[in-house]
Formats: sequence, structure tokens, C-alpha cells
Amino acid sequence: MLILLPPSEGKTPPRRGAPLALEGLSLPSLTAARTSVIDALVTLCEGEEAAAMEALGVPKTQPELVALNAALRSAPTARADAIYTGVLYDALDPGSLSTAAKRRAASRVIVTSSVFGLVGMGDRIPAYRLSGDTTLPGLGGVQAHWRRHLGPAALEALGDGLLVDLRSGTYAAFWRPDDVAARTATVRVLHEHGGVRKVVSHFNKATKGRIVRALLEAGAAPRNPARLADALRDLGWFVEVGAPSKKGTQLDVIVAEL
Repeated sequence: MLILLPPSEGKTPPRRGAPLALEGLSLPSLTAARTSVIDALVTLCEGEEAAAMEALGVPKTQPELVALNAALRSAPTARADAIYTGVLYDALDPGSLSTAAKRRAASRVIVTSSVFGLVGMGDRIPAYRLSGDTTLPGLGGVQAHWRRHLGPAALEALGDGLLVDLRSGTYAAFWRPDDVAARTATVRVLHEHGGVRKVVSHFNKATKGRIVRALLEAGAAPRNPARLADALRDLGWFVEVGAPSKKGTQLDVIVAEL
């Protein structure tokens, strides 16, 4: 089983740590593609600050994010599971996982990254600011760049197991798992209140974090979407299974409260 997560917009810059070593990251077949993004991002952020802020969508009150990117090659690094923050990662709380669950996370969880393509939870990376819908001078659209490069690496990481695709729309566009749709499960979290169901961002992110945590702690290793639904029900969630499609099988997880 491979669980594919979105990144977080917020990240925690490490105070100390060795600088980035691309050759030490998971999936080294992506090194050249990663280098292209880093070169374009650093070049942009070493130039005129105002132009970089506009291109990256950085608020005028946070110019330090441009400096963060300019220092990508020399900035301290930490494990990816300590870099990414936000609702999903707070709910997952990687640091408090049991020893066995941490081992499973290292081999079963990968984060989609605008800079690095795919990142293992134990990979050492610096903090950065680059949204998936950005266009970088000299590189072009970040989505289009990764669509050209991610497929073989993603399939390598997946192997013959089940793909649990929890990415948001922007990052789902980096790679479409059409060739493995039969063994792909997507998860939609619906908040039910007063008989009405709707997607609420906070519920969606927090529940996905809890789902990943529970699967890792339980050691669940379902081989297909139906077995994943069974595993989630065993862990206490109410799950409805949709019909298979070219994007995979959608599981609706219905929650009433956090």
C-alpha cells in the first residue's frame, strides 16, 4: 500500500541541520527534474524581490518567504514529516506514532511536492514556498513539469500494491494514476449535519490525517479499494464505496463531528 499525501502550505523551517543533498532523497530518478525546479526557483528568488513575490503569490507582509527559497541549496534540512505542518499533518502527528507505525510511514507514505516531486517522510528537505499552480520563469508551469516526470517514479514507489490517493486537486494534476485505476482508492470526507452532506475543508484535512494515522498504527495493508473500505470500517469510520472509474474507486467517509 502506498499513501499519497498533498503537501502543506505552511512549513516549519529547521533551525539546524545539514544542507540539501538531492542524491540522498527517495526516488533518485527524479534528481534531474528536482534540480530544474530548484534552479528556476532560486534564480527567481535571488532576483528582484517584488517580481518573485508576485510570481509566487507571496503576501507583501511575508518577504522572508522569498529569502527562504533563495537559500534552498544551503538552508538546513529536517525530515519531511517535521517540515510539513497544517491541519492534516497535525492530525497525523507523525512524531507521536509508535515505532512500528513510523517504520510503516517511512515505506508507505509519500508527499507530493512542488519542488521535489515526491518526498518520503524520512527524506531531509528544507522549508520552501512554492504552490503547485505556480509558473516559474525558465521552467514553465510546475504542474506541467511534474506531469512530464512523475509517472515512472510514482509507479516505482507503488509497486504492485494499493494506491491510496489523498491529494488535493492541484497536486492530483501532477500525476494521474490512470494505468493503475483498478487498484487506486481516493477518499472524500463529507460532513453530515441535519441530514445534509457537504465537503468542509477542515473536516476533510483533519479526517484524512486521522485515517492515515489509524492505518499506520493498525498495520493495515489492504490490497484493493473494497478491502480498504473494510479496514476503515473496522477502525470506526462510516464508509460508502463508489463505482470504479478511470480515476479509481472513490470512498466517501461520512463524519458528523471532529
